[in-house]
Amino acid sequence: MKRVVGIGGVFFKAKDPQALSAWYRDHLGFELSPWGGAVFKSSGDSTEKTAWSLFPADSTYFSPSNQPFMINYRVDDLHALLAALRAEGCDVDAKVDESEYGKFGWVMDPEGNRVELWEPPAS
Repeated sequence: MKRVVGIGGVFFKAKDPQALSAWYRDHLGFELSPWGGAVFKSSGDSTEKTAWSLFPADSTYFSPSNQPFMINYRVDDLHALLAALRAEGCDVDAKVDESEYGKFGWVMDPEGNRVELWEPPAS
């Protein structure tokens, strides 16, 4: 079974997400979407995308991690990977979100970083 097949997104906290997003737009050329983040498309595969987004400094979305960032990794079979991680004794969140954006699950790494796993929706 393949595990991680790519990076789905990079998320981090900011004191002023709107101002920092504008800085990335103005100085690094990020094309911001209406939801405030950016989506980068792979030059080789038009279906492969990587999201970039800022969260308020007091966001609890990365909890229980105390880190100011979270990486989202793309996977092919979320439920199989979560089952394998549980069997290996990893700290896997019991919650799985499924929506039109795909399936999302979470695991904590040994240093307390919350890792988001994402299975994109079937195209």
